[in-house]
Amino acid sequence: QVQLVESGGGLGKVGGSLRLSCQASGSIVSIGDMYWYRQSPGNQRVMVATAAEDGSTVYLETVKGRFTVSRDNDKNTVDLQMNNLAPGDTAVYYCHAKVRTRGTWPSLWDYWGQGTQVTVSS
Repeated sequence: QVQLVESGGGLGKVGGSLRLSCQASGSIVSIGDMYWYRQSPGNQRVMVATAAEDGSTVYLETVKGRFTVSRDNDKNTVDLQMNNLAPGDTAVYYCHAKVRTRGTWPSLWDYWGQGTQVTVSS
């Protein structure tokens, strides 16, 4: 089994910064793509940033130039640095990863964290 635990959410100010971290643990052989999603009340969960296994990154258009995703394959972590926060960034942020475990290798299985609340106020 694999667990993803997010940390670093909380209250941020417009124009300020927050950093989210996600730690993956368990019977991990290797991790494929890692993601940050977010969901605000009444809206669908959307992909905010992808840190792909091949090293590439993808961003939601509205966060480009403000958010930076990074991963550490040795530590099984993925971080999201959020700068120049805006009220529209308020949401629950979820870590998501595709993981190869000892029981599923070479297949990738999807795992999600519990989510961490980010609230941006003026």
